[in-house]
Amino acid sequence: MRGADLDVDPAVPTVVRGGNGAGKSTLLRIAAGALAPTAGEVEDVPEVVGYLPDRFPAARKLTPRRWLDHIARVRGVDVDDAADRADELLAELGYDGDDDEPMADLSTGNARKVGLVQALACEPGLLVLDEPWNGLDDDAADALTRLLAARAAPTLLTDHTGTAAGLPGARLHRLREGRIATASDPDSVPLPTAPPPGAMMRLDMACAGDPRPLLERVLPPARVEGAAPGRFTVRVPAPESDAWLAAALAAGCAVRSVRPVRPAPPRGRR
Repeated sequence: MRGADLDVDPAVPTVVRGGNGAGKSTLLRIAAGALAPTAGEVEDVPEVVGYLPDRFPAARKLTPRRWLDHIARVRGVDVDDAADRADELLAELGYDGDDDEPMADLSTGNARKVGLVQALACEPGLLVLDEPWNGLDDDAADALTRLLAARAAPTLLTDHTGTAAGLPGARLHRLREGRIATASDPDSVPLPTAPPPGAMMRLDMACAGDPRPLLERVLPPARVEGAAPGRFTVRVPAPESDAWLAAALAAGCAVRSVRPVRPAPPRGRR
């Protein structure tokens, strides 16, 4: 890191992007307190920090439950409260591992879910996640997106999948050769928070019935991509996505995921 200066907004997720070797994991380790900087300082760090490294150390003899209890004690939070929250999170992420087997025997996906839960269950004042969507199946990835979108505390994360761009209000920054982009640096500028012209968002919602008659009374038409029982998916222009989300929630729907739609390649190109 070289003169990196980054404010983590307490109200919206802060997303850091950069190429391999840019220093993303180092920056997150410093922010989480796992690595001390040789110069400079980290200010206003809350008492409890939840941290998921890019390579979660799952090769352990402890069972997931014992490991989660251990982490709660290390962080100084109430073990029973953390265990209850961990149970909720494991269920929401679709964890289906054997509670009696050591973490070293878990599948990659289940181990990743335990890693996420140990970071989230302590209700951290700062959440630091290094590539949190790595290794997750689609349902777990959608569940994680919902959890992060609902957080009301500072969140700092890296993400190469583009999923984080769909988090409400996400602020995106680029890291290049150990430096955070500045407006005066033409080679490394912050990623725009405003969607480009023509950008579309895919909204996946869980609804008791078909909400279209209610929603379309007050909203522009949307392209419906799926309307199975209990599930409703639409594609809308990015500037209209917030209004759609608010109306869907008012109609009694639960938001499962919000993702940018990747543009189709130009015709004639393969």
